[in-house]
Amino acid sequence: MFAGVAPRYDFLNHLLSGALDVSWRRRSAAALNLPRGARVLDLCCGTGDQALAVRKRGGNVIAGDFCLPMLALAERKYRRHESRRPRGLAADALGLPFGDRRFDAATVSFGLRNVADLEQALRELHRVLEPGARIAILEFAVPEAAWLRTPYLFYFRRVLPALGRMVSSRGSAYAYLPSSVLEFPQRADFVEVMHRTGFTAAQSRDLTGGTVCLYTGTAGGAGP
Repeated sequence: MFAGVAPRYDFLNHLLSGALDVSWRRRSAAALNLPRGARVLDLCCGTGDQALAVRKRGGNVIAGDFCLPMLALAERKYRRHESRRPRGLAADALGLPFGDRRFDAATVSFGLRNVADLEQALRELHRVLEPGARIAILEFAVPEAAWLRTPYLFYFRRVLPALGRMVSSRGSAYAYLPSSVLEFPQRADFVEVMHRTGFTAAQSRDLTGGTVCLYTGTAGGAGP
């Protein structure tokens, strides 16, 4: 499915979010409070926009994804940059190809809801992070405010899949998107999952009226 949507992925991201995805990724990169030269893993990197946002904050980024067509598109973007170019790598979130304590920080943007085992993916992220390393995770959410929830759910369930079908030959992926968001643990529930998998000081912050959540936390000194 992800290989099929890859050619139109960036266009649809910008269209369906009203280009707000750019600012969300900047907020996520800023939340890491990176020292220059920090080693950062961007997992489920897609076409590389989050990795580039982290690069702009001074990080040395390894960008991992298990979808090779996405990685190929990301690589085209990386080639435009001479210094601190992110390095793409095929990687399974449930069994990362890195040693323990390899990274100083990590990001995941709109990818964790797609993994087969959420807690295993978070344990793997914890394993490859140095104690005290920061993590920033972006995920879609359902707004808590009643006045916004109803029109949001109508857009999410009806309008967004229809737009996806109009623009992409793999429009079914944009029917999968709402269902994956609605099934994903949100806010306090996801913070609890972060705590169970070894992250401390985990918290949730609503962005754009609660349509997106930015989750942050710190890798604890001991594994979960």
